[in-house]
Amino acid sequence: KSKMATGAIPAAPAVNVCVEAVLESQIQEVRVVEKQEAQDGQEIQEIYAPPLSMSENLTKLAQKIDFYKDESGEKGKPTSEGEKEREEEKSVAAFQPSLWPWDSVRNKLKTAYTEMSVLLDVLNIAKEKRYMVLDSVQQSSPDAKLPLQLMSKKKALNSASAILLAGAERLKKSQAENSNKSDFHFELLKLRQNWRLKKSGNTILGDLSYRSVGSRYPHNSTFEVVKSTDLVGESGETTPTSTPRGSLEVIIPSELEGTAYIQVEVKSVPESLDLTGAILKMPSGLGAVHTYWQQKLEVAQNVLFCKEIFAQLAREAVQSKSSVPHLVVGNQIITNIFPGIQLSIVLCHSTGKEKDRKIPMSPGKLDHNHVLEHSLHQLLREVHNKNLRFPAPHPVTAMVGVSKKRRLAGPNALSRRELVEMTESDTMLNQIIKQTKHNVLRLRTLQTIDAFATSLNDPQLTTHWSCANNSLEASCRVFITSQGYDLRIWHSFVLMIGVDSIKIAHKDGRIFNLSFEEKELQDFILWQIAQHQTSVSQNLARMMGWQIMSMCAALGVSDLEDTGIASSLLLASPDHDRVLAVKSGPSSGVKVFVQSSQKDTNGKTQTLSADNKWQYIGADFKEVDLSKFEGKNFASKLELLMATLSRSVS
Repeated sequence: KSKMATGAIPAAPAVNVCVEAVLESQIQEVRVVEKQEAQDGQEIQEIYAPPLSMSENLTKLAQKIDFYKDESGEKGKPTSEGEKEREEEKSVAAFQPSLWPWDSVRNKLKTAYTEMSVLLDVLNIAKEKRYMVLDSVQQSSPDAKLPLQLMSKKKALNSASAILLAGAERLKKSQAENSNKSDFHFELLKLRQNWRLKKSGNTILGDLSYRSVGSRYPHNSTFEVVKSTDLVGESGETTPTSTPRGSLEVIIPSELEGTAYIQVEVKSVPESLDLTGAILKMPSGLGAVHTYWQQKLEVAQNVLFCKEIFAQLAREAVQSKSSVPHLVVGNQIITNIFPGIQLSIVLCHSTGKEKDRKIPMSPGKLDHNHVLEHSLHQLLREVHNKNLRFPAPHPVTAMVGVSKKRRLAGPNALSRRELVEMTESDTMLNQIIKQTKHNVLRLRTLQTIDAFATSLNDPQLTTHWSCANNSLEASCRVFITSQGYDLRIWHSFVLMIGVDSIKIAHKDGRIFNLSFEEKELQDFILWQIAQHQTSVSQNLARMMGWQIMSMCAALGVSDLEDTGIASSLLLASPDHDRVLAVKSGPSSGVKVFVQSSQKDTNGKTQTLSADNKWQYIGADFKEVDLSKFEGKNFASKLELLMATLSRSVS
């Protein structure tokens, strides 16, 4: 009213103003098109980008906001004079004392309530999605020029691969140069990894012996390491199969040069027939030998190993007090293990300089005995182990080397014989002799059983050798069967072959001890074959209804057998009108007799009783010619004979 009174012009009514973006589309691309009708021949075309939707526009504007910018400091600064005045009024009002003591607490609670309300609204909007939905809008990317990108990537990969190939080629050349170039210190490092070396003054010495594992063989085993300038060899030529020399050379003693091996042979003395044998030499194929000096040292160490074994065996042969003397002549040890069987151990050492003296190998030798070869290695390792390792003393103040069994000899009250056996130990030579004896005895047993199996058609022999054997013991089971009757009628026994004796376990529990003689085993097998034929007759009689009148396992009324004892069996037919007598002997074989009736020449019975069962009493027995009967073996022929004589069957 005051303004109207003063004559002021009244204000116009309020007008709503809408602020919007320009609806012009942005130009995306400008193209120049050639036209033939136009004078200038060209036309410019503008390609506009499509307008943004509301969601895309909101996304574009939101991307312009920097949410990481801290504007807390700028909010406190006044930007105009009015704001400065309001800030001054607030500062003055801030110093006014509060009228209510809980005014500050109320203000803080109100502020917290406001913030919690805002947080609840934000959670409701984000969870229920009915107030506002935020869709991610992908910006339209410009058209990628794929061929250009592919060309650029291919060019980059080609340049990178060229760099890598060049580096790999340089590494290959460097590696080839280092491998061809022999370095003395590098080879010395490889030599030290496998052999024991020490430096004495300006000389580098090495050791080839087995002293580190318990060897006490006093032989010169020192080699010298020197620097060599001959990279090819003494002849100056290299072959594809020869090992090239490096810048390192080893000088070994002259006694260890060349090659050596130990040859063990078992022969029969009169016939000079090789029974078994073994050759102890350096095993081949342990690994690829890349250097000349490595191969040279391994060969020299093998020579030392063979010499140590032979020296140990020769020393034990000289010191032995056995009943069979051992003969040591030069590089050969000769001993007799069985009558007519000779064991010889020969050390063969060739330095390559002698050409006339050569020890020829026996062309008629049997297969190589790998067990005996392994035993030679193992026995020497055991000697080294005993020299290096001793039983621990109990208590600690006791003497070193006393075994536990010897410590307990007093509390266990061992006898003098047991104490003597405890102190005695088999030498290396005695163990080799025992293993050789066992091999010969097992070979004899095998040949004897095979000879019977191939020569006999009735009955048949089958042998099953056990795989759970060792170097001094072996076992096998022998089955005696008749063809066609092996399911019900069979005979068996077990052979346990030891060092110089054979133990036989019969199926009825009896134990037989045989010596190393082949004749004893042959006689026993023949006796078992005779017993088997008697058992076959007895079982057939039971199956066919014949009655066993008597059985004698040791017949003493007939002619004596060359080997063993004969057995007999008397059988009566089911009607008791026929009598069969079966005699089985180891040397005479199987014979069958039939008792004839007591009738005179006129056909009248000479017995007082009219019953037919008494007409065979006191009658003579006639032998049956089994060769005229049909059948493959004795069992089938005897079965046919019983069926013919049995009146019930006929």
